[in-house]
Amino acid sequence: MPKQQVRQARGLFITGTDTGVGKTAVTAALARLCAGHGIRVAALKPIVSGVEADGTWEDVEILRAASQPPRSIAETNLYAFGPPLAPHWAAQQTGVTVDRGRVVAFVRAQSVAMDCVLVEGAGGFLVPLGADWGFAELAKDLHFPVLLVVGLRLGAINHALLSVEAIRARGLLFAGWVANTLNPAVVEGTLETLQQRLPAPCLGMLPYTPLWSAAVLSPYLSLPECLY
Repeated sequence: MPKQQVRQARGLFITGTDTGVGKTAVTAALARLCAGHGIRVAALKPIVSGVEADGTWEDVEILRAASQPPRSIAETNLYAFGPPLAPHWAAQQTGVTVDRGRVVAFVRAQSVAMDCVLVEGAGGFLVPLGADWGFAELAKDLHFPVLLVVGLRLGAINHALLSVEAIRARGLLFAGWVANTLNPAVVEGTLETLQQRLPAPCLGMLPYTPLWSAAVLSPYLSLPECLY
């Protein structure tokens, strides 16, 4: 009998123009949006650093709850480091080597029985994870399209254009971008310039809100075509 083919889940890699621009908020909201369309979705953060006072990693907790069906911590995260440092440095300080093949295998394993998988990075697209690789190489290993979260603040134009240049230079599909309003004061011209210059659709603009949830933010987003 012929072997039964296993359908591979669609994937999306979520990166940002910097740290603290709302990647987790966007990833969780996208997962919620997927679930609303009846899509089985795994929202993953394979590498995280910066433990909370209660001993949890907030981003991991948010993403595992946003997945559909909800996932365990072990099904959401592979490497978790306590120090609030860049992940490669946090790993070095704790004597751990982030294994590239193990991370890829983790994502593949969590894709089983899912319609799509959302993989959130840490920091920006070029943040390293080892001596000769980082999140850019991980996205390429996974062959996932990339979504860019842009924090609307002074400097965002340059950071966004450089990020997209790095994404496309690696032969990856730039699937779109999300604008996140980081403070009440609008930086005049930033959004308009990004809409003119970025070579992919804007999939949403998140309003400024100190308190957020995936349910509140998901109506502001559209799913990229690669997830349908």
